[in-house]
Amino acid sequence: MSLRDFLERFRPAGTPGASATGAPADRTAERAAELEPALAQLEAVQREAAGIRAAADAADAADAAAEADAAAEALRRDAVREAARLVAAAQERAPEVRRQAAEPMVQEARRQADALRSAGERAASAVRERAAERMPGLVESAVADAVRLADGRGSGLAGGRDEGRGRGRGEAP
Repeated sequence: MSLRDFLERFRPAGTPGASATGAPADRTAERAAELEPALAQLEAVQREAAGIRAAADAADAADAAAEADAAAEALRRDAVREAARLVAAAQERAPEVRRQAAEPMVQEARRQADALRSAGERAASAVRERAAERMPGLVESAVADAVRLADGRGSGLAGGRDEGRGRGRGEAP
């Protein structure tokens, strides 16, 4: 009971003046007694409303679950389409990406091929220079041998030796 309700009991029940005999009226109790039958009837209605709300919540939950399932399926379909699009784009770009990835190795192989070609050309040039240096002596020796054979002066070729070099035939130069 609140302080106001308590003090309400001592409020004069009649006109001012001499006090009247009697107990003060308990208005709170009167109100409660008056409203209890109506509130009791409302309890049943409240229970029914709670049941209806629970059923509606369950139906809403089922609808929400169905909507969520449909949304999830739509997301899966979209994801499958997006994945297929990404795979197709990747397959389309793959040759260019491979070419770009191989480009440094191709350039290195070209540099190595150029270096080998240059080394081969230097070796061939050295062989040509040695051949040019040795050719006059070998030609001179071959001509001398041919002249000797033609004259009948020798029985064989200049002793089988390269006179200018000191190597026999068949020996590596």
